[in-house]
Amino acid sequence: MKALLTMMAVFVLTASAADVSGTWKAAIETPNGPLETTFKFQADGNKLTGSTSNQFMGDTAISDGKIDGDSLTFTVNANFNGNDIKLNYRAKVSGDEMKLTLEIPGRDQAIEMTAKRAS
Repeated sequence: MKALLTMMAVFVLTASAADVSGTWKAAIETPNGPLETTFKFQADGNKLTGSTSNQFMGDTAISDGKIDGDSLTFTVNANFNGNDIKLNYRAKVSGDEMKLTLEIPGRDQAIEMTAKRAS
């Protein structure tokens, strides 16, 4: 009986994770025009893997990806002009839309963006 309850609890926790697998696209306005970022996610229970890409950093793997209900967190360790940069993302998913917050350690300002499911 205890094993059955444990299995049901695991199923409920897994079933409540946001369905984020696939491609998402976000754009932000910069002084040099729009910057589009593509996110490719694979969800496995509460584990999130995948990559991000844009015209400045190319295709970069995400790490430390977690899904908690409709919330995501992940990190991108990128190299920009020879400098290693750690990008920390938090996101909230609602259907085919995702609100993302990007924080860069050592910077006071967070960047907000909205991504839409592309596939």
